[in-house]
Amino acid sequence: MKTIALIPARLESKRFPNKLIKEIDGVPIIIKTFNAAIDTNLFDEVYVVSGNDQIIKLIKSVGGRTFKSIKNHQSGTDRIAEAAIDIDCDIIVNLQGDEPFINKIALGELIKSFDDPKVRMASLMTKFKSFDEINNPNNVKVTVDNYSDALCFSRLPIPYGSKKINDYNRHVGVYAFLKNALIEFSRLERSNLETIENLEGLRIIENSKKIRMINTDFHGISIDTPEDLLDAKKYMSSDD
Repeated sequence: MKTIALIPARLESKRFPNKLIKEIDGVPIIIKTFNAAIDTNLFDEVYVVSGNDQIIKLIKSVGGRTFKSIKNHQSGTDRIAEAAIDIDCDIIVNLQGDEPFINKIALGELIKSFDDPKVRMASLMTKFKSFDEINNPNNVKVTVDNYSDALCFSRLPIPYGSKKINDYNRHVGVYAFLKNALIEFSRLERSNLETIENLEGLRIIENSKKIRMINTDFHGISIDTPEDLLDAKKYMSSDD
């Protein structure tokens, strides 16, 4: 099946405005993410989807594919759905523009989940390293059923009250969809829980649809704040 990556990108982040054009080792974050997606060799095509001319120009400057979104969108998934309608493909992976440290093994397992004909949407989860991480609302928690389908996403620690760190799953914000499932998602009204928590996965659950959660050892570094950017730079220095 033809598999593509779509990277939604905007500059109007409330927690860290213009973060995608901030640089790590002299390279804007959005370009590092785009190049990392290309380097996995998992995708037939990689696009950056943005309504921002500055981001479009940056990606074109490195010879990348872009899609200029026209509508205003409530989430990155809604943004890539606008592009997906016009792209010939079977599986779409939504890669966050603020996660330049993409893991090929984790993404490969995510794509492989579609070998199960019951899977129409999938995402990644990993274990936490500390209770400080669990109590940080920027780190999303997910609970699953006996079939590894998501039951709930929250910024609060769920399940409540456990003293065992392995009882908590951290959601790694990478989603994958069959094309028709992505378009179907984008046509659903934004749900109540999604609005409260600002987590798009809740729209899927509130509409009684399934998200298969794939376990991974990949922890990721999502650059949500200036402090995260400093951590990312330290990570790059330690990796050299």
